[in-house]
Amino acid sequence: MPKWTVTTEFTFNAAHQIRDYDGPCGRMHGHTYTVKMEATSHRLNRSEFCPHPVMVTDFRTLRWAKKDVFKGGLDHCVLNEVLPEEYETTAEMIAQYIHDKTKKMLPDGVKLKVSVSENPNSWAEYEDD
Repeated sequence: MPKWTVTTEFTFNAAHQIRDYDGPCGRMHGHTYTVKMEATSHRLNRSEFCPHPVMVTDFRTLRWAKKDVFKGGLDHCVLNEVLPEEYETTAEMIAQYIHDKTKKMLPDGVKLKVSVSENPNSWAEYEDD
């Protein structure tokens, strides 16, 4: 069975604080987040921007989070004010939030993995089963 995988990486800037954290991360601070997304499918699909079934998903769809917060993304926002309350602003939960929101935009059958980093040395990864 054929399988295609597309991967994209992008950054966005945002501030946050981790609720009830005993340490510096409990204070408001900012990061340049790096996000890596990997989408896999056994068939090619159409997209909002292309009517032909020639892609796993459109890269533009995957990169929604890098848009300015006033255009529906996460760039230059306070994550505590933008993410729903059930998502704490840890890298793990940001990865899950980006995954969950992106998954709703993808064609059926596309598997998605999202990795988020606050710094070059630490990554959190989330994917569905």
